[in-house]
Amino acid sequence: MILRALTLVGGLAGAATTSQFPEFSQQYAQRLGGAVDALAEVVADFDASALAVGLDREGALAQMQGTAFLERRSGDMTATFARYDRLQADLTALDGQGPFMRAYHLSRFSDRDIAQAAWSAYQPALPLNFAGMTFGGVGFLLGALVCGLVVRLLAWPFRRRRSTGSNPA
Repeated sequence: MILRALTLVGGLAGAATTSQFPEFSQQYAQRLGGAVDALAEVVADFDASALAVGLDREGALAQMQGTAFLERRSGDMTATFARYDRLQADLTALDGQGPFMRAYHLSRFSDRDIAQAAWSAYQPALPLNFAGMTFGGVGFLLGALVCGLVVRLLAWPFRRRRSTGSNPA
């Protein structure tokens, strides 16, 4: 009886957790789009400045040397370009996708700053649409399965041995 109750609790916890994914992933994707737009402005501005003096991006970065500030700024811009490229690829993969395809591309939810910003603004809710119920159902099954297995595993050493019906005399 306790095992079933704990399994039910695990299932409900799994359902409550996974049913939130569709909305959270939507908010993450929206913030991702905003981050890509902001970084695109920085990249375009740098490229325009480089082009104005007859350089490409790599040439402009190569000239940013000689002082600690310029070398640090060159490193910062290199990191900005890499982040922009990565986030742009993530946005391309997620753009226009529904919650099931966003779950398929879960590895694209890798930017810590965007995830923290989305989480800080996120308000959990009871999802009453098909995607929320589907994710909730999958979460319920996974939560019940994991919790049931863990409880059985923990209880295993304490089980009494059942007699096989034959007593050695």
